[in-house]
Amino acid sequence: MRSPPQAREVETLRESFKFSSSILNIQNGSNEMIASKQKTVLITGASSGIGYGIAEAYLALGANVVLNGRNEKNLAAAADRLGNKDRIAIVAGNIGEKKTGEKLVEVALERFGSVDVLINNAGVFATKSIDDYSEEDLDSFLMNLKGAYFASQAVVGRMREQGGGSIINITSILANRGIKGIPATAPMAAKGGINSVSNNLAIELAADNIRVNTIAPGIIKTPIYGLKDDEFDQLNSMQPLGRVGEVSDIVDAVLYLDNANFVTGVILPVDGGAAVGG
Repeated sequence: MRSPPQAREVETLRESFKFSSSILNIQNGSNEMIASKQKTVLITGASSGIGYGIAEAYLALGANVVLNGRNEKNLAAAADRLGNKDRIAIVAGNIGEKKTGEKLVEVALERFGSVDVLINNAGVFATKSIDDYSEEDLDSFLMNLKGAYFASQAVVGRMREQGGGSIINITSILANRGIKGIPATAPMAAKGGINSVSNNLAIELAADNIRVNTIAPGIIKTPIYGLKDDEFDQLNSMQPLGRVGEVSDIVDAVLYLDNANFVTGVILPVDGGAAVGG
């Protein structure tokens, strides 16, 4: 199992992670940044799982982070575990409501003075037959689409003023390829919508130097599935690369897309080969 980036790994990550006009130093295994400009990264769904892992990685690299989650208590607990309180701000609220995305930007500017990266990670997942999804179920999943849309809408103006930025959406391989035994039409209606918005927005914002990309995870070991470690282990043999994904696999992809200045409009599968079969 791969662990989140620790001191030994930070130096390697820094080589591929660029901060404008920054000087990065590591002293005694700790992170120190002397910078005229630090990145500020907004992350939705940051209380646990992928969002938490992304926040942990960016903090290790010296960035400021603004974390969002629906449950204020859980979000505050996550921020406490992360430490680095001088580089963390939290905004609790339903990201499916436009005002929450606007508040993320407001807090980022008040605390850190910039909005450089948006990670649209918030989402919920459940499997049911199409016969069993209710109207309320579908509405709740479509909040994921609204959240990614409104958060993106909120950051674009500031990113234009700054001369560019990066938006990275987290969706699912199931949005493009159904898998037998995993009926998920309602949540994938939202994730597929995010894929479409991402592609269109990449073209719309290219002239503003705002890159928009998407990561489509396969099965990643996170709380969203409600499985125990031994239950995840039973899924290893179903994956072409012989294991389910770790949060660190998605973190690697996020850092790559953030730094890949000539990449926009991509939907990147991070799924151990599941998208191509096996």
